[in-house]
Amino acid sequence: MTSELLNVQGLKTQFNTPEGVVHAVNGVDFKLNEGETLGIVGESGCGKSVSMLSILRLIQQPPGKIVAGKAMFKGKDLLQMTNDEIRHVRGGQISMIFQDPMTSLNPVMTIGKQLAEPLMLHLGFTQEQARARSIELLEQVGIPRAGDRLKDYPHQYSGGMRQRVMIAMALSCAPQIVIADEPTTALDVTIQAQIVDLVIRLREEVGMAIIWITHDLGVVASIAHRVNVMYGGFVIEEALIDELYRRPSHPYTIGLLGSLPQVQTVGRKRLYSIDGMPPMLYKEPHSCPFAPRCKWVIEKCRMENPPLLPIEEGHRVACWVNIEDGSVRDAE
Repeated sequence: MTSELLNVQGLKTQFNTPEGVVHAVNGVDFKLNEGETLGIVGESGCGKSVSMLSILRLIQQPPGKIVAGKAMFKGKDLLQMTNDEIRHVRGGQISMIFQDPMTSLNPVMTIGKQLAEPLMLHLGFTQEQARARSIELLEQVGIPRAGDRLKDYPHQYSGGMRQRVMIAMALSCAPQIVIADEPTTALDVTIQAQIVDLVIRLREEVGMAIIWITHDLGVVASIAHRVNVMYGGFVIEEALIDELYRRPSHPYTIGLLGSLPQVQTVGRKRLYSIDGMPPMLYKEPHSCPFAPRCKWVIEKCRMENPPLLPIEEGHRVACWVNIEDGSVRDAE
């Protein structure tokens, strides 16, 4: 039986801005098991990245503040750890691949020094040991002439190679969990495919669990076991990947899948368009955040925010309306 690695409950994160308080994450719950890949999908501003940064306590405070929730990892709450405790978790046991490697890598430090730093900090390697391990890591992610490239700076690498370096850094201390924050967004389609294939291969070799954050349902289909769909700071649907594509049950998920271009020429349909705008999160939402854009909306949606309701084993949806038959779901 696969054991649970991470259990996040009721996570809420807010930001104080001149315009008011932004309720960025509004009670997110999810679990991650050993060796599993969990996809977190949704449009920009829905709370995907903020949720993961909150778990690792990388939210700048102020203006950000984690106001509620638990993130249980190996029996300890990450949100209650001291700064020294969480610093040893980050990079050592839970690592993160950021969206833009050019802003994540230090431009005035060589790649070799940046790879060696976590090895010396978390694993106590000597400089020689760290150099040897750094060469192994670069070779593992497909960087040619790895020994010679250690002395290069980030600007001397291409975009795809910089992302490979970020993956190597994330794997350097053999973490149990890797969080990948839209790691293929800035890359062309060919390099995207190479990075996805690389992560799948490394997952199988190393056995790590992955949280893959993206807005691209096409990418997540090839890598994830389960998917959480986020909107307005909430998880609005969660399911196994095949079940989500077979039976999307939230109007927003249906819209996301309908917006994917189709390759086939027979039975091809126009791309789906979701009317309206994403919610402004200056007020804490007490109704369904998708209600103003939803064509299945009923009065209950405007009065009460639905919890995640089970519709099948492993498949839950935060929607009062059963879209398949038009019936109204009961929270109990």
